[in-house]
Amino acid sequence: MNPIERFSDRVEDYVRYRPGYPRELVEVLGKDCGLTSAAVIADIGCGPGNLAKLFLDNGNTVFGVEPNAEMRMAGERAFQGFPRFSPIEGRAEATSLLSASVDFVVAGQAFHWFEPTATRAEFRRILKPGGWVALVWNERAGASPFDDAYEAILVEHGIDYQQIRDRRNDEPSILSFFEGAQVRRASFTHSQLFDFDGLKGRLMSSSYAPRSGDPAHEPMLAHLRRVFDSHQDQGTVRFSYQTTMWFGRLGPFTNFTNPDSPISPIT
Repeated sequence: MNPIERFSDRVEDYVRYRPGYPRELVEVLGKDCGLTSAAVIADIGCGPGNLAKLFLDNGNTVFGVEPNAEMRMAGERAFQGFPRFSPIEGRAEATSLLSASVDFVVAGQAFHWFEPTATRAEFRRILKPGGWVALVWNERAGASPFDDAYEAILVEHGIDYQQIRDRRNDEPSILSFFEGAQVRRASFTHSQLFDFDGLKGRLMSSSYAPRSGDPAHEPMLAHLRRVFDSHQDQGTVRFSYQTTMWFGRLGPFTNFTNPDSPISPIT
């Protein structure tokens, strides 16, 4: 499936059931990279704006670059009345933004869809001298029997789940993208509570979950029901996340604002 079209019929579930991102991301970028409210942000693969919201709340101007029309319109609706948000039709490899126009390029749940060579060239073009890149993922933490049981659903029923999972966790590719620059990795935890309908919506927000009409759809939901019934506590289950952010400048050199940060560099 064309990556741009994967979420066209999942926008409502994505908006309602996907998590946001921890405020600590912005705090780390402030301490380690000098992020202030005056910085201009390009959010690449912005979707409906789950990551953009953090930066808008921080006072930043955000260009939300999104190739999928349905996702982009969801972002427009979400941020009506936010004059500092501009939805942009574009791709990581061709954002349509002006050269040297942004201080930070960020991507949430999206980098694994990008073509790395063309994307690196485009990020270099739109970043101001000394600009920064931050790649962010919410990953399920796998910290409980429920997490393990939910993972089994995805492995058994997900259309191309394991392929996408492996691409997200491809640390060598991420480090290669920064071309030898010093890169830091920060991790945070957070969670969501779901009743069964919420859990179903969270599952169906995933591009690899078979849709209604697919022969695998009803068996997947039956499996989900069994997992929920086995692990619910007072009618809810806890969806635990580890949020990981890789951040730095594109190589070959990086000078962090806070060289004594407790966040370890990755070399």
